[in-house]
Amino acid sequence: MYERILLPTDGSEGTDRAVEQAIGLAAETGAELHALFVVEDAPYAPEMTDERVSAQLREIGENAIASIRDRADAADVTVRAAIEDGIPNREILKYADGADVDLVVMGTHSRSGLDKYLLGSVTERVVRTADVPVLTVRVDGD
Repeated sequence: MYERILLPTDGSEGTDRAVEQAIGLAAETGAELHALFVVEDAPYAPEMTDERVSAQLREIGENAIASIRDRADAADVTVRAAIEDGIPNREILKYADGADVDLVVMGTHSRSGLDKYLLGSVTERVVRTADVPVLTVRVDGD
């Protein structure tokens, strides 16, 4: 059913449920798991240099991917990993297309109202524009 599953991560602890789902699906179907972290291009506080922030974000990404790799190894799931720079939803879609993935598994927060309007939703943008199915996992639920 699935040969390649994409798991974008932001490195937050709340994404554990999405990681669990992606690894479980990959283990059940024999799919290869692709872990992706995007270092977001965004303006930062003037006192912080873009290079310093970018380095910190890259380190968060490396740690997140290492954690996913450890968990996938324990489940005997093959992992390919990447860290990309750019706008998260665009990089996720670009990676999904380039790697010919069959499914994207993403965590979603339950933002609504003004929070959703101001912050947007990477997951929502991917869901609306992806060419493949997107499984959303509520990361802040019980």
